[in-house]
Amino acid sequence: MDTIFISDLRLDILIGVYDWEKKVPQKVQLDLEVGLPGRKSSSDRLGDTIDYAAVVSRIEATLAENRFGLLESLAEHVAALVMREFRSPWVKISVTKLAPLKNVKRLGVTIERGEKT
Repeated sequence: MDTIFISDLRLDILIGVYDWEKKVPQKVQLDLEVGLPGRKSSSDRLGDTIDYAAVVSRIEATLAENRFGLLESLAEHVAALVMREFRSPWVKISVTKLAPLKNVKRLGVTIERGEKT
């Protein structure tokens, strides 16, 4: 399967279950691998692949509109969005909170959804 990747997408969002997390934006990093539908990645037409910029723009918009308690639910939301709206058969999403706790530089979750053929 051919894939595209988006690495180190950083956004300030409200995420978390604690009261302070619901008021103070935190920086999260998203890393995505996105399976391409079909086998057309060798063409030079944008319509034959998935537009990276469109994916990033859509993720930025949805994270600005929605609030999540857990990184797991954020990852699930992004995975479902990419598969549904961009017709990807498979995605791997990592979501990381940066410097979320004293003495912790990064923490996060990685999920894979769909069929990687």
